[in-house]
Amino acid sequence: MTDQDFRRRLDEAAAVTEATLDALLAPSPLAGEIARPARLLEAMRYVALGGGKRLRPFLALESARLFGVTGPGAARAAAAIEMIHCYSLAHDDLPAMDDDDLRRGRPTAHKAFDEATAILAGDGLLTYAFDVLADPATHQDAQIRARLVLALARAAGLGGMVGGQALDLEAETAAAPLAQDEILLLQAMKTGALLRVSVDFGAILGGASPQIAAALGRYGDALGAAFQIADDILDAEGDEAALGKRAGKDAERNKATLIGLLGLGQARARRDALVETAIAALAETGLGAATATLAEAARFVALRSS
Repeated sequence: MTDQDFRRRLDEAAAVTEATLDALLAPSPLAGEIARPARLLEAMRYVALGGGKRLRPFLALESARLFGVTGPGAARAAAAIEMIHCYSLAHDDLPAMDDDDLRRGRPTAHKAFDEATAILAGDGLLTYAFDVLADPATHQDAQIRARLVLALARAAGLGGMVGGQALDLEAETAAAPLAQDEILLLQAMKTGALLRVSVDFGAILGGASPQIAAALGRYGDALGAAFQIADDILDAEGDEAALGKRAGKDAERNKATLIGLLGLGQARARRDALVETAIAALAETGLGAATATLAEAARFVALRSS
């Protein structure tokens, strides 16, 4: 697969995700809803729409495509993951967390609105994600819907992303730098869990065998770890205009990263080795050339500039 072909698929997934989110965040209340307050909806749309690579929904859509699963149901599942990601960014940017003023090249939610509205917008996206997954419009099989809900809850909550964010905050004021295994655990939870579950969604939607699902999971784990290292490298070396957010904040806030522990050279080597691990895991699925787009995604994650 050429880089141009990959970029086209990435852009297509982003467009599908944008259109799905736009429709889900429409003004008209759903059955069972009382009303959709205009300012809150505006803030939710501000947080969720109009930016980002949409990597997580892309991984979900491409993983589902391996099993011939496409269409609105898969798009809804992918959009639910993106809602979780976007809510986490809105909350992560708050003054009590990472205190950022810029996200995706524009003011963060609490700057564009206010802190309370940014919190509520994140809360709204978090809960709506599970509404979307539980709706029969996502999948006709209630067991599949339940598996999607459970997988996302486990990846996004106490034992996943939120737990990782807590560990990240603790590390900023720790008496001693974290050991390597502690950093890897933090990063696997904070960043890796949501990337891994994106791939798991494709396996669930596609009815993958346990063996194939496990191989895809190993791919997701390696890709998530590579993504975090690449993100840390960009924070250390990246251009703020290209990133669309403030650079150099990891060092300012004493963030626990592999760069701080190993240095840039060893961190890059580990990132590249993880990409090869991810690609090797795809080969273990036995799905052959169908996995080429996901393999290219691993390379993209490592070499991205924003």
